[in-house]
Amino acid sequence: MITVYSTDTCPYCTLAKRYLSDKGVVFNEVNVARDQQAAREMVKKTGQMGVPVLDIDGTVILGFDKPRIDAALKTA
Repeated sequence: MITVYSTDTCPYCTLAKRYLSDKGVVFNEVNVARDQQAAREMVKKTGQMGVPVLDIDGTVILGFDKPRIDAALKTA
């Protein structure tokens, strides 16, 4: 399962979601600006408030990091 924690105003979130979509990857988007419980869950996973955060089958990636995303997708 792939989850992208994002906000509406984050340009890197948009890039990360577009990157996954362009690769044909299905993901669940969670808007942490609208869902405070999800925001707390994200902070618990990462210890950080920044977005995007991608959780790819338990591999947590902070920010839009293409090499790490690609590596995590290979093992997913």
